[in-house]
Amino acid sequence: MHATTDTELLQRLRAGDEQAFRQLYNQYSRPLLAFIYQFTHSAVDAEDILQETFLKLWTNHQELPEIDHIGNYLFIIARNKTVDHLRKTARQQQLVDQVWANITEAANGLEQQLDAQESRRLIYRALSQLSPQKQTIFRLSRQEGLSHEAIAARLRLSKSRVKNLQVETLKHIRQFLAQHSVLLAFLFLLAFDPKRF
Repeated sequence: MHATTDTELLQRLRAGDEQAFRQLYNQYSRPLLAFIYQFTHSAVDAEDILQETFLKLWTNHQELPEIDHIGNYLFIIARNKTVDHLRKTARQQQLVDQVWANITEAANGLEQQLDAQESRRLIYRALSQLSPQKQTIFRLSRQEGLSHEAIAARLRLSKSRVKNLQVETLKHIRQFLAQHSVLLAFLFLLAFDPKRF
């Protein structure tokens, strides 16, 4: 009984053979996962991207191009998925920074329309409703100026987890302000406008 080649597996995959798909997964999932992790530094994110990679392979199995090396093809899919993920993460961080900059500017520049101390009081009232972890991340980032890497290391979290928690925190602040201050809520909505990024 001869070993099944990638070419044979590919032919079977095009025909919708699930066993061939499982063989390809078993053969390439570990090296692909290691490859993705090198860029994301998050086991959870790497696993998600890996699943998306193989999902695309299976979804498009009938239209697969002529491939000499299925492994190379999978790595290209994984690379593209990883780049998309990193771009999205960077965009989320840009959003976090922009929202905080807008709030700081609002507190400093709209004193005649809204008392700066009152605006900060509302923000910290909103923060007080959040978990201690989210409050700590907010304080370390915005008050102590620590980088995401430093916060992640201190709290033993992944960098992407720190970013996601910041986005959730700012979303909560926006919703809180919508109930207490139309002007500040409007500034948050401007910051969240996707056309700005």
